[in-house]
Amino acid sequence: MSAPQLLSPHSKDLGGGFMVRRLLPAGARQAVGPFIFFDHFGPVTITPADDHDVRPHPHIGLATLTYLFEGVILHRDNIGYTQRIEPGAINWMTAGSGIVHSERKPEAERNLTYVNHGLQLWLALPESAQEQAASFAHTPAHAIPEVRDGDANVRVLVGQALGVASPVVTQSPTLYLDVQLPAGSNWTLPVLAEEQAVYVVQGDLHIDAQALAPYTMAVPADAAVLTAGPEGARLVVIGGQPLGRRYIWWNFVSTSKERIEQAGQAWTAGDASVGMGQVPGETERIALPVR
Repeated sequence: MSAPQLLSPHSKDLGGGFMVRRLLPAGARQAVGPFIFFDHFGPVTITPADDHDVRPHPHIGLATLTYLFEGVILHRDNIGYTQRIEPGAINWMTAGSGIVHSERKPEAERNLTYVNHGLQLWLALPESAQEQAASFAHTPAHAIPEVRDGDANVRVLVGQALGVASPVVTQSPTLYLDVQLPAGSNWTLPVLAEEQAVYVVQGDLHIDAQALAPYTMAVPADAAVLTAGPEGARLVVIGGQPLGRRYIWWNFVSTSKERIEQAGQAWTAGDASVGMGQVPGETERIALPVR
């Protein structure tokens, strides 16, 4: 049995002191299945004085997947969706040929103090779907299937596992599980996808008797035995069908460098005809970075 590949996070400031732990892409590995970005934020206490709003910005060639453990975020986009993102729900935004969105503190929470904690992931789209029309889909928490497997409590957020299937529609075979293990328990993670990885959200975990530090991602080659420490553990499993190498620059993903250049020019021009217009009601925007 070969040892799993281990990936450690690096810190990234998304603006206003809003820090995330970024696991993918990594120097040793660009993706796990279709997942090409993996950001973990919090737990962080949000106060009325904090400004962690993410102003309108564009995407192409990918899907974003937002999942909260605690807190709330308000999503708005230029195709007309406004959605409160709350714990346990899956929010899937397909950028395709182009979309613009913002992520802000909801007005109802402006004067409150609360905790935000969650994951935001990007998925590559199959090459044939990179230029499809942009879309947004919200799946509420109560619609996500949950199953008990031995000592493990597993929510099947995306894909199929352990005899249940998520209602979330994907563009390629995709796996995303939220798993909670009680103190000292063992759970065998079977091979559920062509590529899969384990990420420790909270607590102590061993994978095949090898200790995993908090906020570490492990990419096993085979089925793996996961053992929780004395405080239990919460982890996610991601994976699916690999889609091949992608070019990534800023918020753009594509199999073509030229397409990324075109997207940057369209965003600078504010070209609504190619999905680079403004979010209704917004006046701010994040400028294209200087290379």
